[in-house]
Amino acid sequence: QVQLVESGGGLVQAGGSLRLSCAASGRTFSDYGMGWFRQAPGKEGEFVGAISRSGGKTPYLDSVKGRFPISRDNAKNTVYLQMTRLKPEDTAVYYCAATRTGIETAIAALYNYWGQGTQVTVSS
Repeated sequence: QVQLVESGGGLVQAGGSLRLSCAASGRTFSDYGMGWFRQAPGKEGEFVGAISRSGGKTPYLDSVKGRFPISRDNAKNTVYLQMTRLKPEDTAVYYCAATRTGIETAIAALYNYWGQGTQVTVSS
């Protein structure tokens, strides 16, 4: 069992930055691939990015590529989403998720555990 707790969300002006953190419980964090997803009001959820268990592969949603690097610190059981050059269209609830596959997948159904989400609001 893995529990995930996101933090770092908030209100920021367009062009600003936020760093989201996702802290995981359990001693096997390094076995899990980790992903970030988001859901904006009235829209379906979408994949943002992911990182493999080794941190070697990190695919991204095209609209955030180059702006939202993902990293992980297996010693701290934490994965990060560094959000830069934020845009109003990035406003959403952001969720982290863990997959036992250990890979960096964009397929939500492959994730076994989800956090409760953290709100990010970008004002214009």
